[in-house]
Amino acid sequence: MEIVNTKISRVRADREEHTNWIFVELETDTGVVGVGEASLQYKDAAVMADLRKFGEFLQGRDPRRIEHLWTSMYRRVTWTGGPVTMSAISAIDLALWDIKGKVLGRPVYALLGGPTREAVPTYANGWFEGAESTGALAGAARDVADEGYRGVKFYPFLGEQVIDPDRLQKGVDAVGAVRDAVGSGCEIAVDIRGRLNRWSAERVAKGLTAYDIAWLEEPVLFDNVDALVTLARQIDVPVATGEQLFSRWDFEPLLNAQAVGIIQPDICHAGGISELTKIAAAAQTHYTSVAPHNSNGPISTVASLHLDMAIPNCFMQEVFVNYLDRYDELLTSSIQLEDGLARPPAGPGWGTELEADAIARAEPVDQIPIESEPYQDF
Repeated sequence: MEIVNTKISRVRADREEHTNWIFVELETDTGVVGVGEASLQYKDAAVMADLRKFGEFLQGRDPRRIEHLWTSMYRRVTWTGGPVTMSAISAIDLALWDIKGKVLGRPVYALLGGPTREAVPTYANGWFEGAESTGALAGAARDVADEGYRGVKFYPFLGEQVIDPDRLQKGVDAVGAVRDAVGSGCEIAVDIRGRLNRWSAERVAKGLTAYDIAWLEEPVLFDNVDALVTLARQIDVPVATGEQLFSRWDFEPLLNAQAVGIIQPDICHAGGISELTKIAAAAQTHYTSVAPHNSNGPISTVASLHLDMAIPNCFMQEVFVNYLDRYDELLTSSIQLEDGLARPPAGPGWGTELEADAIARAEPVDQIPIESEPYQDF
């Protein structure tokens, strides 16, 4: 069995004016096709170029030798690691696991040791679209909690890295309104997206202690582990991070510091399911939970659920609820989601394929770095 072709597709994400999703399909001489995803937002051109070159390397290779191919792509002579290369490796790795599951007639999570749970608890992101007032935000949070999601995540602290009292109070009031709306049984995650400096993040954390949040996400940028660890040890709310770390080596110093209770590797960006199982195992040795980051397309979500089914230290899975209808359009079989609990589609491999006609109709959108990105107010 060998790989004979690599097909790359780029499609526009529903309602996101400047966001595309990138899919790769590895075709074999036996007719089995594996699907992966490399949605590295706003770096489409770079990741697609890497995918094309990796596709040339994969030509004629046995797709069942997943570990060998992963190591070969990672340990090439120069310029390994980083978001572009690791996202390309991630997409290929996911496609290889899909092929292996199809060949063996088993879902991917069964190949990872079998399920550790019957279904995966999920938390909602993207639920706040159009909610411009605190009252509207509270109402939207109540609606999504009533649908059964086990948690909600949002971004109440926009702006520059040095916070002022008005902006601080506005954000704290928004979290308080959401807590009142969802009650004590629903988790709240507050995502800073690395916007703040350490002093400002300390003030935010102090203001949020009364609301029992599940975590404060990326309170400062990921690129200074010592600053993040110092902050995490000084505040009284849990800290989560990891969406911009791309391998087990990137996570090692963070885990060794034992200051972060939840890590958030992204299956589309951190080496695929092969690497995330290793990161999750490393986290387990530090008694750290995993809540995989997922702001991507449908294959990312499906693959994340297969991972979550297999690892014992999964906390919850992020789901962008405003993308679910679009996922249904692009997949032949839908994610099973009920009362906040999710399962991947039933069947071998991922249990689903890309809907070819929908992919063909979905034109991508052109992008300009920075200008096209939705998070311009830093």
